Amino acid sequence: MTQDPKQILLCSCDGTMPLDADTVRRNCRGADVKTARQLCRAEIELFRQAAESGTPLLVACTQEAPQFAAVTRQTGSAARFVNLRETAGWSNEACDAGAKMAALIVAASEAEPEVGFVRLSSDGRVLIYGRDEQAIEAGLLLKERLDVTVLLSRAADIVPRRVNDFPIAKGQICSASGHLGVFKVTVDDFVLAAPSSRTQLDFESGRGSVELQCDIILDVSGNTPLFPALDLRDGYVRADPGNPAAVLRAAFKARDLVGTFDKPRYVTLTESLCAHSRSRIVGCRRCLDLCPTGAIASAGDHVAIDPYLCAGCGQCAAACPTGAAAYALPPADALMRKLRAMLTVYREAGGTNPVLLLHDGEHGSDLIDALARHGAGLPANVLPLVLNEMTQIGIEAIAAAFAYGTSDVRLLVRAKPRHDLAGLRETVALVQPILGALGYGSLGIIETDDPDALGGALREIDPHVPTARPASFMPVGLKREVLQLALRALHDAAPTPTHSVVLPAGAPFGAVEIDAPGCTLCLACVAACPTGALSDDPERPLLRFTENSCVQCGLCKATCPEKVITLIARVDFDAATAPPRILKEEEPFSCIRCGNPFGVRSTVERVITQLAGRHWMYASDSRRLDLLKMCDDCRIAAVTEQDFDPHGAPPRPNVRTSDEYLRERERPDRKDSKQ
Repeated sequence: MTQDPKQILLCSCDGTMPLDADTVRRNCRGADVKTARQLCRAEIELFRQAAESGTPLLVACTQEAPQFAAVTRQTGSAARFVNLRETAGWSNEACDAGAKMAALIVAASEAEPEVGFVRLSSDGRVLIYGRDEQAIEAGLLLKERLDVTVLLSRAADIVPRRVNDFPIAKGQICSASGHLGVFKVTVDDFVLAAPSSRTQLDFESGRGSVELQCDIILDVSGNTPLFPALDLRDGYVRADPGNPAAVLRAAFKARDLVGTFDKPRYVTLTESLCAHSRSRIVGCRRCLDLCPTGAIASAGDHVAIDPYLCAGCGQCAAACPTGAAAYALPPADALMRKLRAMLTVYREAGGTNPVLLLHDGEHGSDLIDALARHGAGLPANVLPLVLNEMTQIGIEAIAAAFAYGTSDVRLLVRAKPRHDLAGLRETVALVQPILGALGYGSLGIIETDDPDALGGALREIDPHVPTARPASFMPVGLKREVLQLALRALHDAAPTPTHSVVLPAGAPFGAVEIDAPGCTLCLACVAACPTGALSDDPERPLLRFTENSCVQCGLCKATCPEKVITLIARVDFDAATAPPRILKEEEPFSCIRCGNPFGVRSTVERVITQLAGRHWMYASDSRRLDLLKMCDDCRIAAVTEQDFDPHGAPPRPNVRTSDEYLRERERPDRKDSKQ
């Protein structure tokens, strides 16, 4: 729920931006809204009084948040902060940004959910992997703070030091695993520097493979990175050896990696919801294919996520069709509630044609800041919302944004991203056909590191895109539930509603179709389905399908022995209220003895046709064929009553020994013997 602040302090930053306090006051109902010109300097007492009152306080300034926080520590109070200056006030359209300011304030007032943490510990054992004397120089910088070992990837012309402050070795790292505090490195051709080195550094004889353990790896070798998505591996610091300044920065960064660190548990996993595998048959592997750090591994019927390796990109949670993997910064429902609050207040305050700009807190905020300071600033209808990672965006958030009334959505990412954006691009590719079919505005990715390019891309958006009546549903529940809520609301508010939209392969929605004549109703697909989308009836032989529950994991198709199942990726907006439909139904076969149904008629008849006259058990005695027409209980009773001879099979050939085979091979009259 929205926790509206009781006090809101607005500052014009020494008169450099206009403030529409009346609009904020009208739309932040019940809040005491006050304005200032120099809240962080001449009017700091106004902030102190507000903080000491003990009522929830929100300050429209983030630049001076550290100074305000120092005051709250003295008073024992707390405050929240929101940036209105760079996002709204410093803009050529600042005079029209009153509705936007109110919307940003309300969004910042949303409660932030608690996040769990995992603890990383480092004792300061650093392995410096380099190629020349630069690695040794880095070791000299770090030796006072860290336990240093230098590993050179090749022999170099290095003058020995008068005092060996740390071990120096030569070798090639062939594999590395772990994270901050628990790295394991396998080194081939490992040899230590000889203490007798005179004019240049020599190495001892004898080479072998060793495993080294360390807490930190400083890689200045210039070789292939030891880990994928190298910027996302805690404790692995890498720099280009050709850039001395970068090496120095990396050394200082490694120096600070000593002690204990709390790392957010970015993703929570509900194993019972995972559709990865059943009976050793793999179905969904979306998260496995997208994880840039290798933090996800198969663990039987579900996957396992290593929270120590997880870097929080969120692609697994965005792609997970069941909601088994859920992002925590924030959860899907909390993000959707923030969107709801922001877009609702913007509309109520008189804003029109809102464009939602989603960005991360580092790259995106820097571009917005630069655009505000040196350019025209953000347009008045562009509502920025900061996320932990851009790749955490799922279908549910985008669908909810359009359902709540945004006219367009733009996703701001780096021109050179830190890791692959495949998951984000797949999400956009899935949502675009839905938006187009329903008549909504556009969704796009802005890939730039240039603030002017960002401003230009935002101003190219058509400001006259028609929007439908905004939805007002409250997103409550797990990811799959809020996703379905968002899609239904998106359909209900659509300018041009349609019943069904065909989607690209891999979509988490769709239908299952079967080749009915080839289906034997073995129900293997029912046993494999992790969501209950496929079901049977204990009273009669049939196969039902509930499209609203299908996540297109493919387990049914992979499990089907007859290979008659086809997956159709689509979103059917009527599926939520549609009853399960029958894919195949057959007449049951009734037991010829008790009359109770026990199987599928076509299956029983097919088995009888295949065995009659072809197998010794059913060659001459029709009573044995009757056993196939009985249920389990009656079959046992009939076998007992009719005294079937269990030894009535044809005589088996005598068992032959190896000696007999060898003697036969040596017989001169064998046809294949040598002439």
